[in-house]
Amino acid sequence: MDDADESPVGAIGRVTVSIPAGGPGEVLVAVRGGTEAFAAWARMPIARHCLVIVADVMSARSVLVEPFPPSS
Repeated sequence: MDDADESPVGAIGRVTVSIPAGGPGEVLVAVRGGTEAFAAWARMPIARHCLVIVADVMSARSVLVEPFPPSS
């Protein structure tokens, strides 16, 4: 398995701790055959229980997320 197989980028997650402006919050993301919690940052506030998609990895335990589905 290479690192690309383990990246959460593109994975759908659920916000478990609201993400405020300036973050972070927390998301649960299905990765590597299980569910993992990540510190989550976003360009806009995102409420608890909302679905998000991981847009980028900031560190081993921090991700940048966007609302899912994306608004048009």
